Amino acid sequence: MSFEDLTIGLIGAGNMSRSLVRGLLRAGHPAIRLQVADPDPAQLEQVGALHASVGIHGDNTEVAESADVLVLAVKPQLMASVARQLASGARPRGQLILSVAAGITLGSLRHWFGPDTPLVRIMPNQPATIGAGISGLAASATVGAREREIAQYIAAATGQAVWLPDETLMDAVTAVSGSGPAYFYLLMEHMERAAIELGLSPELAAALTRETALGAARVVIETRAEPAALRSAVTSPGGTTAAALRVFTAASLDAIVLEALTAARDRSAELGRSPPGT
Repeated sequence: MSFEDLTIGLIGAGNMSRSLVRGLLRAGHPAIRLQVADPDPAQLEQVGALHASVGIHGDNTEVAESADVLVLAVKPQLMASVARQLASGARPRGQLILSVAAGITLGSLRHWFGPDTPLVRIMPNQPATIGAGISGLAASATVGAREREIAQYIAAATGQAVWLPDETLMDAVTAVSGSGPAYFYLLMEHMERAAIELGLSPELAAALTRETALGAARVVIETRAEPAALRSAVTSPGGTTAAALRVFTAASLDAIVLEALTAARDRSAELGRSPPGT
């Protein structure tokens, strides 16, 4: 199904909004059908640099009045005021609204835009900025089949997109994929430091760590093998890998990871219960 005739309006011109514009252009969506609003001229200038035909506006309502689909890509602390402004203005009947703001629940969006508005909540992650992200999606009961396809089309512009059977799982998604890149960055950071302590130059430590991380991720994805099976395949009894893994096991790495993800999930739930500015 083609969605090239849809006018997609984006409120906010920050990193995630620009990533969506970049991805949609790459997917072949007409630039003239992409309209972006932000009060910051510098942010709009960066959007305009992506394609001369993308519409840029300083007024949110100009975009909301003409968009078939509205993507809210503003900071969570600004969402309440922006949502109230948009809800009080003129918008096309049945306009689909997507939100990529962390911690803003469907309930909050329903409160601002009304119970009949089709709403989709999207949790992207930082790799979306280079088209390598994965997003979790949750829809309100008012979202129909075509609207789900539209939301999938837009979210997939920045990588993979997966639907959740229940919005309550969004907190777990946030803990795993939303915050997840930082966990891998932290491990890489410590590996690079350790490599330097072992006598390698900073440049060599960085190259070895980063290419190893990339290669390992590609092996998991391309072979579709379980990480545990791949780990076992490269671990010889009494070898160097086994010596390192024993240290991780002795430090209860599994328990640390579970504790960390649980903390992230719980914090996400806490933020969702009291969204800023409500």
